[in-house]
Formats: sequence, C-alpha cells, structure tokens
Amino acid sequence: MQFPERFSNLPEYAFPRLRALLAGHDAGGPEIAMSIGEPKHAPPSVVAQIISEHADEFRRYPPNEGTAELRAAISAWLLQRYRVTRDPETEIFALNGTREGLFNACVALCPERLGAEVPKVLVPNPFYQVYAVAAAAIAADPVFMPCTAANGFLPNFDALDPRILDQTAIVYLCSPSNPQGAVASEKYWENLLGLAEKHDFRVFADECYAEIYRHTPPAGALEVADRLGIDRERVLVFHSLSKRSNLPGLRSGFAAGGAETIARLKQLRAYSGAPLPLPLQRVAEAVWADEEHVTKSREIYQRKYRIADQIFAGVPGYTPPEAGFFLWLPVPDGEAATLTLWQEAGVKVLPGAYLARDANGDNPGRGYIRVAMVAPEAELKRGLQLIHDCIYERGR
Repeated sequence: MQFPERFSNLPEYAFPRLRALLAGHDAGGPEIAMSIGEPKHAPPSVVAQIISEHADEFRRYPPNEGTAELRAAISAWLLQRYRVTRDPETEIFALNGTREGLFNACVALCPERLGAEVPKVLVPNPFYQVYAVAAAAIAADPVFMPCTAANGFLPNFDALDPRILDQTAIVYLCSPSNPQGAVASEKYWENLLGLAEKHDFRVFADECYAEIYRHTPPAGALEVADRLGIDRERVLVFHSLSKRSNLPGLRSGFAAGGAETIARLKQLRAYSGAPLPLPLQRVAEAVWADEEHVTKSREIYQRKYRIADQIFAGVPGYTPPEAGFFLWLPVPDGEAATLTLWQEAGVKVLPGAYLARDANGDNPGRGYIRVAMVAPEAELKRGLQLIHDCIYERGR
C-alpha cells in the first residue's frame, strides 16, 4: 500500500517533539508550563450562561457561513477596530478556529500553475506550522523567509529575486508575529501590498495576536489595503477569539476578504468543513461585541511585559516583544536550553527550532527558546526568574 509523498518530509509537530525531548528526564522542581500559547486569563463571564441558554441548538446543524448575527458582530468589530467596512453577507466568513481557515484558504485559492510553473507560497521562518502544511497539501513550492534580529523578525520581501515574486501565489504574514512579537508597520504593509499588486499575488494576514500589545494597536492589513485602494480579493485577514478573549477552546475565528474569495471558502467548507456549533456561535456573537474584557486582559499582559523587561534587562540579544504574549529568548542552543530548564528548574519552554525549518543550511529558530507568558503573574515572574538564573546568570 502506498502513501502520498507530499507530507513525507514534514517534521514531527512541535509538541510531540518537545515531549520526546523531555521524556525520561525528571523535572527539577514544580512544573511551570510556559511552552504552549494557551491563554489563562479569565474569559468573559457570560460564556457559560449563553451556552446554557442555547443548549437546545446543539440539536440543529449550524449554518455553513456562520449566523447572520455573528457575521454582523464581526463586521461591526472590524469597523470599530480598523475603520473598514466589510459586508457581513458576502465578505465575512465564520471559522472553526483560524487554523481551519489558514489551511483551507490555500486549498481554495492557490492556482495549480502560474504559467508553466508550480506556484510559490512565501512563509515567514519561524512560523505557525499550518502555513507550510497548506502549501504541501496543494503541491506548491514553499519559500521559507528567515525572520531574524537583523531584519526586525519580519520577512524582507525586497531581498527576493523579482522572478520569485512573479511565481508567488500566496504570502502568509503573521502580525503581531508568533513567536517573536514583531509588528508590521503601516509602511511595511504598504510595501508588501504594493509588491502584491505589482507581482499579482494574494496576502493572507494572520492577525490573531492583534489585540495584545504594549501601547499602540497594531496596524491591520485591511485598513492599509483600503487606504491604498488595493483589490479586495487580494487580501484575506484572519482573526480569532482564542487570544483576544482567552477562549482557545471555543474554536471561533473569522476570515474577511473579497466577495469572490469568501464565496470560494464557503464552497469548500460546504463539502469538507465543520462549522462551529450554534451555541458556540451565540457566545462568539456576544464576545465580539464586548471590549471591556479585552482591555482588562491586555492590561495584565502589559504588566507581564514589564516583568519580563525587568528580569531580562541587560541580557545580550533580548528583544522586548512589541505585541503578543511570547518571549523569543536568545540561547546558544534551543534544545539544550529547554532540557536544562526542565531538569534543573521544572520550567517547560519550547525550542525555537521546532517552530522553524532548515532553509539554505540554517534554522533561524535554533538559537532561541519560545516562552509563553500565559501563567498567572506570580507564577510567570517565578518562571522567568528561573530562566534568567538558570540560563543567563550561569553564563556570566
């Protein structure tokens, strides 16, 4: 029996790799979990009540594109947050988690050929791993673009050969970025969207961390695209309640783009997808309309930024994240540092190399660990101090 070759070169996913790395090694203290980006702040208090009130709707099949009320709430949020107008009927699509959308958008929208060539999909490196598996699923040619301290942890598209851009069908960009917390400025978006117009490719903007930031709300791809008059079919944005509202288990997100783009996503979902259950869509309707809980959660993250900055002040190569809730900490070797922290302190982090790919003989995540700042403040402070003392203080 044969198996497809297109997934044969996928590395094992990050968290099974982490479990294998730590297997057989005892924790050096009470475990402090800092490897997974699973928010621990309080979700909105209305969640359980709304599910209870609408529990009978579990007996109904949910609408493929999301309820009209949910899409209207999302449209209102986009107007309030980014000052952009998107038609809830034709330009907004409710997702069962953004991973579904990020994968299916590539399947639904990437052409089989650009001229006589296999299309290229540009991926930041390190990256959210669904980007690469989506490219593999459609047999596209992924181009892994290094995101390093030298380029501000964002891909340098101007450094690419124009012939590569001409063969590009899709660019994935995460802003604020996972894992580094870098933010694409309006100027950066303007440049990327200008290249998209010139070379005729689509931009998939993963903005799932956009509501967690230090001071200034990150610019959004849609607001820049509208200001520049970019074709609405060229830009597709993704947002989620997982990070914004501390509801990763709700699996609720959305995509917003041009009407033809959204129609193709709806068509694919009708055959192969699974829309969010109706009671959970009712929760999402209410949560997108509420900003108070988002503000409170953001204030907690802002205090966590200050804790991290204080503990790692003076550490060579420490870059305070602009947004998001990860620290991208420089170490000589990410796997060795991860194992040391576990064995000596009971702190569980993620080797940076597990979030990146080897490209041109280099893995830009190898010299880093990713630390999720999701624990309660006291536990977070204790964990960060252990990381500092175990990794950096010893190296002096």
